[in-house]
Amino acid sequence: MMDDIEALKQLKARYCRTMDTKDWAAMRQVFTDDVTMDTVASGGSVMTGADDFLTFLVEAIGDVITVHQCHTPEIELTSATTAVGIWAMEDMLRFPDGSELHGYGHYHETYIARNGEWRISSSTLTRLRMDFTPAPAT
Repeated sequence: MMDDIEALKQLKARYCRTMDTKDWAAMRQVFTDDVTMDTVASGGSVMTGADDFLTFLVEAIGDVITVHQCHTPEIELTSATTAVGIWAMEDMLRFPDGSELHGYGHYHETYIARNGEWRISSSTLTRLRMDFTPAPAT
């Protein structure tokens, strides 16, 4: 049980690291093939499918400097192969024009283990606050 919870913490850490380092191939491995990603609260949409979500991410933040931090996990194992979790998150994004977004919120997720390996099967990003700094005047 604790091994599974630790594995889920490692999975979320890998999600943040691979997004911020733009290691898209490694990031693809954190998701189930049919993952559902809901970013409506951040101005996005609901997407189904890991490959489609990765294509979207590369287009949306491929040239953006990002820092994602996830904290205080609330993880519940719902069976031997399923779990749910809520993570507090903070992110900072610096766009190529110098504008910045600093956000706070939560990830609400579901997980599935297949062949002993945990993956994110759904994720909904909710926002408590988003602070935007415009690009410096030129």
